[in-house]
Amino acid sequence: MAPTPDWVKQLTPSGPQGSELLATERAKSDITVERLSQLLYTQEVLDRKKKIINVLKSEKVFDKSQNYFSGRIDRFETALARAKKLRNLRVKHEWNLDEYRTASEAISEPGPYGLHDSMFLITIAEQGTPEQHAQFLVKAEEYKFIGCYAQTELGHGSNVRGLETTATWNLEDKTFIIHSPYLTASKWWIGSLGKTANYAVVMAQLFIAGKSYGPHPFVVQIRDLKTHEPLENVHVGDIGPKFGYNTMDNGFLLFNKVKVPHISMLARFSRVDLDTNQYVREGSPSLVYGTLTWVRSTIVMQAGSVLARGVTIATRYCAVRRQFQDRDAPASEPGENQVLNYTMVQIRLLPLLAATFALHFTGKSMMNLYSENQKKMNAGEAKDNGRGAGPEEIQSGSDILADLHATSCGLKAYSSTIAAEGLEVCRRACGGHGYSSFSGIGPWYADYLPTTTWEGDNYMLTQQVARYLLKSARSVLSSSAPSNDTTSILSTFLSRSEIGCAFDVLGSDSDLVDAFAWRTAFLTFEALKHRDEQKKAWNDLLVDFYRLSKAHSQYMVVRNFYEALQSGETRAQIDDSTLDVLTKLFRLFALNTLEQEGSEFYASGAVTVKQISLARTNTVMKLLEEIRPHAVRLVDSWAFDDWVLDSSLGRQDGKVYEDMFYRASELNPLNSITVDPYPDSEVLFKKDDRRRSKL
Repeated sequence: MAPTPDWVKQLTPSGPQGSELLATERAKSDITVERLSQLLYTQEVLDRKKKIINVLKSEKVFDKSQNYFSGRIDRFETALARAKKLRNLRVKHEWNLDEYRTASEAISEPGPYGLHDSMFLITIAEQGTPEQHAQFLVKAEEYKFIGCYAQTELGHGSNVRGLETTATWNLEDKTFIIHSPYLTASKWWIGSLGKTANYAVVMAQLFIAGKSYGPHPFVVQIRDLKTHEPLENVHVGDIGPKFGYNTMDNGFLLFNKVKVPHISMLARFSRVDLDTNQYVREGSPSLVYGTLTWVRSTIVMQAGSVLARGVTIATRYCAVRRQFQDRDAPASEPGENQVLNYTMVQIRLLPLLAATFALHFTGKSMMNLYSENQKKMNAGEAKDNGRGAGPEEIQSGSDILADLHATSCGLKAYSSTIAAEGLEVCRRACGGHGYSSFSGIGPWYADYLPTTTWEGDNYMLTQQVARYLLKSARSVLSSSAPSNDTTSILSTFLSRSEIGCAFDVLGSDSDLVDAFAWRTAFLTFEALKHRDEQKKAWNDLLVDFYRLSKAHSQYMVVRNFYEALQSGETRAQIDDSTLDVLTKLFRLFALNTLEQEGSEFYASGAVTVKQISLARTNTVMKLLEEIRPHAVRLVDSWAFDDWVLDSSLGRQDGKVYEDMFYRASELNPLNSITVDPYPDSEVLFKKDDRRRSKL
C-alpha cells in the first residue's frame, strides 16, 4: 500500500476535538489531581516512576509501536531482549528492587525472567540454608542460574498434596531421585520454564524408605549452562500459545529418574539426615507460608491499579466519544451527546472507578498487616502446630498466620475477580473500538486473566475463608476466641441477634460498614448451623461457603475504604473537596454492592426492603450524578503515562481518532503487503515491503 497521503494526514475528527472535550471535563472539577496522586503513591514513588519511564523510553528495544502486530515467537523474542536489557539497566543505574519492579510494571508485559525474579529467588532465600544460599542463591542473583518455580502439574494445580512428581531418597549414594511416573506428573504452566530457565525449584513428593512425607522443594538443574540444551533424562519445552500472557514461556517438564545431590532439597525447615537417613523437621515450618501470603497480598495491592488502567481508558474515551442526541436536550444543544453522560454508561464505569480506590486502600492495609505478622513470626512469637512445610499449602501453618491467611485468600479471590471482570466491562463500555487491540484493554485483560486461577483458584480459595470463619465462630460460642476483628463482629452479632439491628445505611457511613459486618456474621452462623447441627456434607455447602467468603471480603474492602478516609494521614494530604468526592466514591461502592447483594442483606436483617429500594433508585443514581463531573480528574490521579497505557482510546490529550488511524494506516505491517486475491493464482503476496530488523 502507498504511504498515507498528505491530504489524509491533514484531516481532523469532526465536531469538538478530543483535547477540547477532555480540557472541558477537567475544568468541571476542583479535585487536586497532584495531591490525590501523592495520596495513592507518595511523591517519591511518582518521581521514581517518571525517572525510570524516561530511561525506558530512550531505549529502542522498549519501543511499543509493534506490540499489537507481532506474532507469538516475535513477541517472545522481543520480551527476551527487553528482559536482558532491563537486567543490564538495573546494573548500570544501580536500581534497587523497588526501582526494578517499577521498570518491569511500566513495560506492562510478563517477561521471561518473571518467575526467576520472584518465586525462584524468594523460595531459595526463604527456604534455603546458608550453605544452599552459597550454592544456588548467589549465582541466581547474578543471573548465572536462571530459575523458575515448578509446582503445578498437568493433572494437579490447587491440590498440592496430590502432586505426582516424586523425590525418592537413595540410601546407597545419599542422593534424591526425581521422577515423573505418569504423563499427568508433567510440570505444566510453569513460567520462565519453556525456553529460559536452566534451573527449577521442583515441588515433589518426598519418599524415604517407602514412606511419603508430602511435597517438598528441590533445586534441580534442567539445562546445560553452556549449550542451554536439556540435560539427559529431562524433557522440557514451551506449552504453546495461550489466551494471553504470550510474552512468557510457560513450560512443561518431565524427569526420568534424575539424580540430584543431598544439598538440592531446600532444608531450612526440613531435611534428610545424612547419617541416620531420617526425616528431620527444623525451625518453624509456618514461616514457609509467608511466601504465598506475600504473593496473595501483592495481588490484592495490585488489583486496584490493574483495574484503574481499564477505567482510565474507558472514562477518557467515553468523555471524548459522542453518540446520538439526548432526547431531552434543549434545542440550543443540537450536537451528539458525550457517551459518559448516559447513566447506563455511568452505572457501569463509575462503580468500577470507586472500586479502584477501594481496592487500593485495602491493598495497603493488607500489606501493612502482612509486614506486621512477618515481624512477629520472625521474632519467634508463632507457635508451631506440627503441620508440614509445603510452601504452597492452602491452610496456614500457625495460629498467628490464620487471620492473615484467610484474609489473603478471600481478598485475593475477590479483588482479582473484580479487576478481571471489571476490565471486560470497561472494554465493552468502549463500544466497537474496545474490540481493537489499540484500545489497550483487551491485551491487558488477557494478560491479567490468569490471576484469577494462579496462587489459588478463586472459587477454591473461598473454602479456606469459610473454614477459618467457622473455626472463629466455634471459638466465640465456646468463649475461647482470640481477640481480632473477625471474632469481634461475630461476638457483636451474637450479643444482638435476639434484638436485631437498625442500621441507617443511607444516612450513616459507619452504619453502612456495620451492615456489611452483620451480614458476614449472619452467613457465618448460618453455615455453622448447616455444618455442625444439620451435619451437611462439606461438598453440599461449597456454594454457601463461596457466598460467605465473598460477603466477608466485601466487608473488609468496605471497612478498609472507610477507615482510610477517616485516617488523619489521608485527611492531612488532601483538601476537603477531594475528600468529599472520595467519600462519595466510598458510598457508591458500598451501596452499589449492597444493592447487588440485597437478598442477603435483607435475609440477615441488616437492612429493610425499603432501604435496598432507596439505595438503588435514589442514592446510587444521585451519587452517579455528583461524581460524574470529577470522573476524568479522578482517573488522571492514577498518573498513567501514555507510553505505559499504550492505548489510542485512553490518551491523556484526547486525540483518540488521530492515534487509532495512525496506528492502522502507518504502523500496521499488513498494509505493506500487496496480495494476489485470485483463486486461480498460486501467488499469495505480489509485494511484501515489510522491514525486518533485528533487536
